[in-house]
Amino acid sequence: MDLDEIADRLYGLDVSDFIAAREAEARAAKQAGRGDLARQVAALRKPTVAAWAVNQLSRRHPDELAELLDLGEELRAAWAAQDADALGELTARRARLSQRLVRLAPSSGAEVEQTLDAATVDADAADQVRQGRLARPLSYSGFAPAPVPRSRPARKPSEEEARARADREAKEQAEATAAYEEWREALAEAVQERDERAVKVATLEKKLAKARKKLAEADQRAEVARREEAHARARLKR
Repeated sequence: MDLDEIADRLYGLDVSDFIAAREAEARAAKQAGRGDLARQVAALRKPTVAAWAVNQLSRRHPDELAELLDLGEELRAAWAAQDADALGELTARRARLSQRLVRLAPSSGAEVEQTLDAATVDADAADQVRQGRLARPLSYSGFAPAPVPRSRPARKPSEEEARARADREAKEQAEATAAYEEWREALAEAVQERDERAVKVATLEKKLAKARKKLAEADQRAEVARREEAHARARLKR
C-alpha cells in the first residue's frame, strides 16, 4: 500500500485504535525495506475527537457532507458576486445542513460545527474535510460570507482601521507560523526519538539472539560432558 491508502485506513479507525495501527503499519513498511514510507506513516498525527468525528462523516454520510460542501461553493460564488438575496438563502441552508451533520456525527461539539463552517467558507478546508484525514479541527479566521445590504454601499475603512486590520492579520499569521514551526520541530524530534529507539531495540534483539545461541551451545557442551562422565563411571565399575 502507498501512503494515501494507509492514511485512509488509519483515519477511518476509532481514535483509540489509531496509535497501535499506525505503529503496525510503520513497522510493516520498515520490514519491507520501505524506510521512507515507514517514517511518513510514523509522522501521521493521531486525530482529536472532533477531527475524528468529521472524518467519520466523510465515510458514513458522504452524500450529506457532499451536499454541504457543494452549497459552500455556491455560497462563495454568491459572496464574490455580492448577491445579498442568494447569500441570505444559502446562509440559512448552510445552518440547517451543518446542524444536521453535527447531529449525525459520532461525537458532536463546537469544534465539529466550526470545522464544517470552515469547509463551506474556504475551498482548501473543504478539500481537507472531503478527504477525511483531519488530525485537528479546522477554523476560518477571515470574513465569513454574509448578506450584504444593497441599499447602502460598504463603507471604506479608514486608514487607522486598515492599519489595525493589517496588524491583526500580520499577528495572526506570525502566530500561525510559530505554531506550525513548533509542531514541526516536535514532530521531527518525536520521529528521531522513535528511530533511535528502534535502532536500540534492533541492537538488543541481536545481542539477545547471540546470547541465546551461546546458551544453547553451552547447554549442548554440558550435555556432552555429562554423557562422557557417565560413560567414564560405567567403565570404572567394570
